[in-house]
Amino acid sequence: MLEKLKKEVFEANLQLVQEKLVILTWGNASGIDRESNWVVIKPSGVPYHKLKARDMVIVDIDGKIIEGDLKPSVDLPIHLTIYKNILSAGGVVHTHSHFATCWAQARKPIPCLGTTHADYFFGEIPLTDLPNTEDYEQSIGEKVVQCIEKNNKEQCRAVLVPGHGPFVWGKTVEQSVETAFVLEKLAEMAYHTIMLNNGKMAELEDKYLKKHYERKWGKDAYYGQK
Repeated sequence: MLEKLKKEVFEANLQLVQEKLVILTWGNASGIDRESNWVVIKPSGVPYHKLKARDMVIVDIDGKIIEGDLKPSVDLPIHLTIYKNILSAGGVVHTHSHFATCWAQARKPIPCLGTTHADYFFGEIPLTDLPNTEDYEQSIGEKVVQCIEKNNKEQCRAVLVPGHGPFVWGKTVEQSVETAFVLEKLAEMAYHTIMLNNGKMAELEDKYLKKHYERKWGKDAYYGQK
């Protein structure tokens, strides 16, 4: 079932390794088929170098296993909560990439300091509220969704869970991986910019933020080819 999506999710997980966004088993990517509302996700705790496309697990929107011999990622409830509430989400990625995770562990949002950031995100990458330890993964999912909704569903495609790491989503699995990669680069640039500026921040002016974001994502966007 869903062989094309299984292949896409498998390749997305491998790409996280190739882009050095994950090591060991630190992360996961998933995708959803909106017609069936079935989700394909990486199995829990399986090293990336041992993964095969056939290892991907298919579950329904409530987490019941439809196909697969392995246990799905422990972060499945987070992915499902995002899919249930952000209906334009076609893929979700979670990593512990170095710089984005440092910002999450420092419990600081990633500020928008330049146009590179504004080309992808409308303003800072926000922090979620702290999750509860009971129903931990479910609570993370709820906090992620609350943060996304608070910051505009269509503009907020990445959040940081305090003390934990980043979660991103996109219209496709491939787009989600790209967003995770961009997020890590922006987190690195923000860190080095602040260090060069002796710990001070000069956030990008609103007019430049709006111009760069809207030329790529706005209703009259003109970036790229038609």
